[in-house]
Amino acid sequence: MEKQARITKIVNARAIRAGQIIVGEDFYVQEGKFVNPKSVYLEDPSQPVDVIDAKNALMSPGYIDVQVNGGLGIDFTSVRSNISQGLDKVAKFLLKCGCTSFCPTVVSSNSEFYTETLSQYAPRPGSIHHGAEVLGLHLEGPFISPQRLGAHDKTTVRQAPNGIEDFKQCYNLNAKNTQYISLITVAPEVEGVLDTIPHLVKENFVVSVGHSDATNAQAEKAIENGATMVTHMFNAMRPFHHRDPGIIGLLAGESKPRPYYGIICDGVHCHPSAVKLAHYSHPKGAVLVSDCASVTGLPPGQYTHGTNHILVDKTEERVFVAGTETLAGSVMTIDKCVKNYRQFTGCSIVEAIEAATLHPAQVLNITAAKGSLEVGVDADFLFLDDELNVMRVFVGGEEVDIQA
Repeated sequence: MEKQARITKIVNARAIRAGQIIVGEDFYVQEGKFVNPKSVYLEDPSQPVDVIDAKNALMSPGYIDVQVNGGLGIDFTSVRSNISQGLDKVAKFLLKCGCTSFCPTVVSSNSEFYTETLSQYAPRPGSIHHGAEVLGLHLEGPFISPQRLGAHDKTTVRQAPNGIEDFKQCYNLNAKNTQYISLITVAPEVEGVLDTIPHLVKENFVVSVGHSDATNAQAEKAIENGATMVTHMFNAMRPFHHRDPGIIGLLAGESKPRPYYGIICDGVHCHPSAVKLAHYSHPKGAVLVSDCASVTGLPPGQYTHGTNHILVDKTEERVFVAGTETLAGSVMTIDKCVKNYRQFTGCSIVEAIEAATLHPAQVLNITAAKGSLEVGVDADFLFLDDELNVMRVFVGGEEVDIQA
């Protein structure tokens, strides 16, 4: 008989599983995945077993962040050389924050950028050597509204009068490089976008609406056409109005199912009361995102982000375009977003954790591999204390040295 790989057994954990905290259940890991002990260990008790004692810590799936612009001086939209080295640097940093998989995010750019760099952000597994898993790119633009740019460069913004052909030309889409993209943010009111959404969905892209001045009717139509998410709810979109709530109205709208929505819980992009409003309107749709800018992890000062000069105000933990009040991402990591979400909304520990684990996995259609502690899922998991501080991090069943 072929020798089986070693098994790791996790004991004494309070595990986040099936929407509740489970006590008294052991977990088994083999070759980087959670396994059923009956099929591997109990049939052959002679197999070597390593035991990890959780010591009553909360055991959570690893956090998933679908909107990471960079960090530690690396800007995914600006970097051209040594992309692999920069990706490793950010991915290792994210692991220490409990983020075991993420979508590198690039803001609106010209077609030459996508042609040059798309393949260099190809999905790859997470590891203690290379950092958090790369799930595929989040393309935030350029088919967005010039009225809701945020920190995006207006000169790159495009329309799609030729529908899917304009998307193919812009992103240089072909049979090979579609695998590098997971999520695309579009503004549904931009010419040609609404009719293109079904084509994007057919190509297995997840479509999110954002950076948009869409009316509520346009937003509802985008969901009807296949969009399943809203990018950073409340930010870079038409403000709520009682006669036309715009995209924000999707929180309590007629679309079924209602879309997921990214939300940045740094206390800057969204007032705690706004976060609470979103949670109580649609708790199962919350997807916590950091929107980490390239300056995350750096000291206060002035830096370059894309084509903008940006300032990091550490006192208020804000990142904004120099000379303006325009926010340019955040400096808050996903672990802090989870803690803030619970504090802002008063939700349960399970709800806070699922907003950074199960829900993003559902958005990206990867629940078979991510977002839970179920058998067959990748063994990316965390030990947390009761205040949701990250104590230990495991990726593919291997422990990360978060002190290094």
